Amino acid sequence: MEKVAIYCRLSDEDRNKANDFDESESIQNQKTLLTKYALEKGWAIYKIYSDDDYSGLDRDRPEFNEMINDARNNKFNIILCKHLSRFSRDMELIEKYLHKEFQEWKVRFVSVTDNVDTLDKGNKKSRQISGLVNEWYCEDISEAIKASFKVKREEGAFIGSFAPYGYKKDPNNKNKLIVDDEAANIIKMIYNWYIDGYGTQHISHMLNEQKIPNPTRYKKEQGLDFKNSSQTDGYGLWNKTTIRRILRNKVYIGYMIQGKRKKVSFKSKKVIATPKDEWMLIENTHEPIIDERTFKLVQEKIKKRTRSTGKGKTHIFANKVRCMDCGSILNKVRSGKAYEYLRCKLYARDPRKNLCTSHSIRLDKLEDIVLEKVRSHIKNVSDDNLVYRLKQEDEIAQLAKRKKKEISRLAKRIKEKEEIIKNLYIDKYKGHINQEQFNELNNGFIKDKEQLQERQNLLKEEVQSLKESLSTIDKWYETVKKYKSFDKLSSTMVNELIDHIEVGEKDKNRKKQKVKIVWNF
Repeated sequence: MEKVAIYCRLSDEDRNKANDFDESESIQNQKTLLTKYALEKGWAIYKIYSDDDYSGLDRDRPEFNEMINDARNNKFNIILCKHLSRFSRDMELIEKYLHKEFQEWKVRFVSVTDNVDTLDKGNKKSRQISGLVNEWYCEDISEAIKASFKVKREEGAFIGSFAPYGYKKDPNNKNKLIVDDEAANIIKMIYNWYIDGYGTQHISHMLNEQKIPNPTRYKKEQGLDFKNSSQTDGYGLWNKTTIRRILRNKVYIGYMIQGKRKKVSFKSKKVIATPKDEWMLIENTHEPIIDERTFKLVQEKIKKRTRSTGKGKTHIFANKVRCMDCGSILNKVRSGKAYEYLRCKLYARDPRKNLCTSHSIRLDKLEDIVLEKVRSHIKNVSDDNLVYRLKQEDEIAQLAKRKKKEISRLAKRIKEKEEIIKNLYIDKYKGHINQEQFNELNNGFIKDKEQLQERQNLLKEEVQSLKESLSTIDKWYETVKKYKSFDKLSSTMVNELIDHIEVGEKDKNRKKQKVKIVWNF
């Protein structure tokens, strides 16, 4: 008696097909049909192999591979499928097994609905054509999905399987991100610690000490079937690499960044990185967790690669203090156990070459000087300039309003020009004007339309610039309010208020040293 292996497969694309004329492709229906067919033929059923949620291009289907291994070991002599596409949609795989391996193993392949039977030598060409059609189908589906994803990315829709740490998918719209308050608080903590001078390694230690689960562990605790291919341990611990990724990720200021990776082809699972200029970056797609000013400060600190002390924290002026003469950064040095100094980096490279002078200043003395200058600056800008700033804010808002009105008027005029151009074609078709008249009028109206569009685009850029100015004023006002009353300088305060500090060489006769602050506001 012939011994048969029944193979069934179903994938998402098959499950979602809507064709009332096709019999359902469900696994159960496949099993019922094939079992009945085998019994009618008088074949003994060795085993039913079944893969659910697997593509026909997938070569790692567990039941499929088990069946192939059993076929190799001669546990049956027939493989039965509903359709050739259930076996595979990969032409290379079909050729390998149907026309080579199965022949050597003396295994017959039969599919019911498309009449494939390797015992019939005459239908080999039709089998090959059917295999090609199945592969083309997969390629077409792949291209359609890519096009659909591209449109969604351009609209700022989130198409990932799992939301970035700090966010979750909106229950009412899976393509929209909403803030996950619990994780968002950790994101804010990380940014604040970094601005306050703590290094990425020390931040990871602090999070681990507080037993806060890392993003991978957190997602699993939320019941998500999330797998991290770069995971190095199963303990849910933070590391500096994760911290750096979070600190650099623009998703936390409301940007949607997608298309960083892509599959090599529709037939391969291999994923490769795409060039940065091909990434899809869309602004204001979701609520930010971090404000842009904080994010910018963090990027500046990362760029400067500030080193921390042995305690995991940098001094509050790290990479902010420059030599007034050569522009080099002043690095920290220690004089015995008593005091810490800042000294010109260029001078320190080789003092004997006289590349610059030391510009040495005690760190605690610099803190006192900057403290007084900050107090004076905040008092001046808050008392003397606040009224002016608020007036300026109102003027900018009014100017933006006028420009928006002009943009609306231009939009109407552009639409009118488009209607005129459209009517010109109708007049030409009806014979009301000849070709020469049409060309002259059409070219004139097209030129008018282009000039209007240029003006409209210019105004839009100006409005955006005004919005940024308003945002700067708002941030300035909030910063001044925040630090109006303070007792001690902090790294966060220094980063928010000060662009950099310039230190001059000490006048040995007058025993004075010039310190200049360049403010952010």
